Amino acid sequence: MIITKTPFRISFFGGGTDVPSFFNEHGGAVISTTFDKFCYLVVRHLPPFMPYFSELVYSKMERVNTIDEIQHPAIREAMKMLDIHEIRLSYEGDLPARTGLGTSSTFAVGMLNAFYALKGKQVGKRKLAEDAIYLERELCKESGGWQDQIAAAFGGMNRIDFADNQFKVTPIVIHPDRKALLNQSLLLFYTGISRYSAEVQKDTLSNQRDKTAQFLEMLQLVDEAQAILENKHSDFNDFGRLLDHTWKLKRNTGGKISNSFIDDIYDKGIKAGALGGKLLGAGGGGFILFYVEPDKRQNVLNALDNLMNVPFSFENEGTSIAYYNPETYIPRKELNID
Repeated sequence: MIITKTPFRISFFGGGTDVPSFFNEHGGAVISTTFDKFCYLVVRHLPPFMPYFSELVYSKMERVNTIDEIQHPAIREAMKMLDIHEIRLSYEGDLPARTGLGTSSTFAVGMLNAFYALKGKQVGKRKLAEDAIYLERELCKESGGWQDQIAAAFGGMNRIDFADNQFKVTPIVIHPDRKALLNQSLLLFYTGISRYSAEVQKDTLSNQRDKTAQFLEMLQLVDEAQAILENKHSDFNDFGRLLDHTWKLKRNTGGKISNSFIDDIYDKGIKAGALGGKLLGAGGGGFILFYVEPDKRQNVLNALDNLMNVPFSFENEGTSIAYYNPETYIPRKELNID
């Protein structure tokens, strides 16, 4: 049995510039962090006496006799990709899927980590990120960028740069006290809306060239945000103001990114004292993040008391093997079991 533990992520700046159609021409960069909410995947080979060949448990249960019968695209294509057969896979998540926290890519990274371990292989974080990108963007043909897979694999607070179909991960160098202050200044709320990010991404990318100016400005904000984080003399409140700026740019890059419900949440947060914030992920729903000075924190919580607040702390580990107890696997055909 293998259990993997993979963190979800919060993307602060640069979202949308991590798409190859943009960064191969203009370059791209994001600043993101993983935090202490996780995707857990339990994988083992299915005992041969079961009346089906694989059992997959996520938001629903699948019991199948061939890989091609599997409805979940990422599981099906990953099993083909790594030659995985006759398994039981079950998923547990600390937060709901399709909510702007990179959950599908976190699932992909954790699953690939488990599959490699099931075959007795330990692979590096870069390999897991690259394989997850290939799985989702090439094999599953899902629209979107690269940052989520990289963040889930590497963990921590990083600047990730993109160019020429490559990526580079650089940790943000920030004093622990300042990092703790940043953590305390962020409030995360669940809007109650889930959506498929690939559909929102498809709409956003449909006329990407018409929005190049906005994406270039969003890219520039990555440098400004990094300078605020790493300069011990900078005013952290400027980080919150930059979040407000990047959200206003982002919401104008696609018709499905925001709506009146989300705009109302954001306006309430700002009026209650937040300096800035943004909807996380591709848009359309999920989680919304606010930067709030400590003395205004309760005001914002009161103003948005109809939403679920999710306390969190930054994490640094990335995907990991939480439990490893490999089993001897003998294919059914070698056991003469029909």
